[in-house]
Amino acid sequence: MPEPTREDVDRLVGPATPHFAYQLRARVRELVEGLPQDHDVRKYGEEKMELLDRLGHASSKADEGPRVSRDRPGWDEIPSTAPADEPLPRR
Repeated sequence: MPEPTREDVDRLVGPATPHFAYQLRARVRELVEGLPQDHDVRKYGEEKMELLDRLGHASSKADEGPRVSRDRPGWDEIPSTAPADEPLPRR
């Protein structure tokens, strides 16, 4: 198998949703685990694994577009609106 690339990691992470975040995280781990610790693609994969871990406690990656204001009425009643960079607290 050829050495993994950043594009390989992006192909796995790109369509991620909260429902499948941990399955995709495991696939990224398998993809990069044989690379040296200081390898650029391994570091990139580890960053994306952290994103997927946060996504598992959120409702979207929210990579693009405007955010809904937290002052919006009803925000507190809809905790699933948390983006991956501000996920819900772990229980």
